[in-house]
Amino acid sequence: MKTFLADIMAIFVGDAQADRIVPPTGFTARLTLFASGAMAFLAVFALALSLASGRLAQRWGQELAQSSTLRISAPVEQLAAQTAAALKVLETTPGVAEARALTAEEQRALLAPWFGPDLPVENLPIPQLISIEETSGGYDAAGLRLRLQAEVPGAILDDHTRWRKPLQQAASRLRLLGFVSIILIAAVTGTIITLAANAALAANARLIAVLRLVGAQDSYIAKAFVRRFTLRALSGAAVGTVVGLIAVLILPSAQDQGGFLTGLGFQGASWLWLVLLPILAAVVAFLATGAAARRTLSELR
Repeated sequence: MKTFLADIMAIFVGDAQADRIVPPTGFTARLTLFASGAMAFLAVFALALSLASGRLAQRWGQELAQSSTLRISAPVEQLAAQTAAALKVLETTPGVAEARALTAEEQRALLAPWFGPDLPVENLPIPQLISIEETSGGYDAAGLRLRLQAEVPGAILDDHTRWRKPLQQAASRLRLLGFVSIILIAAVTGTIITLAANAALAANARLIAVLRLVGAQDSYIAKAFVRRFTLRALSGAAVGTVVGLIAVLILPSAQDQGGFLTGLGFQGASWLWLVLLPILAAVVAFLATGAAARRTLSELR
């Protein structure tokens, strides 16, 4: 553990002589910067999508939980009587906090997105809707359905279960997919940096041989490469994170009619993820370069 912490400190403290071992520019430097920046940019969007999906699942759960809808389909002359009977049944049902019949204006507003705002609800055979608010303990849906079937034949109870569960499952899986994408991005970043480190070590094989002749240890040479590639990954990922954040911020703000795609962003403690992304890229580069350096140096003996 002490050795690991010492290696971490050496990355930021630096060694002027060791830094001369690794060329400050070149193909491998540009590749490391570009790869870490591009992957951090993609990770920002993956995080934004994951967090937005989590908020969406929570909102759907809050909106649909502890609420139900009763639909009454009956001839016009029987609709009022069955509505009153249904309300009486609901008033005496344990677990029902409130039940009220929607007005014609409220039903028109619900149908407006599909049929326009001027739909003549009162002249059409549209079922009567009753909004049900549950208590914290809820009610016995099976028992309520049996009572309604006996006393209000035209009533159909929708407890929103068939809507809530699939939507929440879809949002949760989308959130999981976002975090899996971040893991894959980290793996790809590590692979690219490993290839870049191998190329840099191979290109400097003669310099490494000379350093060994003058007494340089492989650990000293490896630390120089690890430090340079780790700092490159850190700086590239920092730039990519900032650019990704700017791209997320210029997206449209969250709106009810826009769905969750207009609500991508970071809220509260989720902003800490943006700080962790460059650090994660640096850790990946530290581990990948260290492994590549040890393996390549052993092969160059």
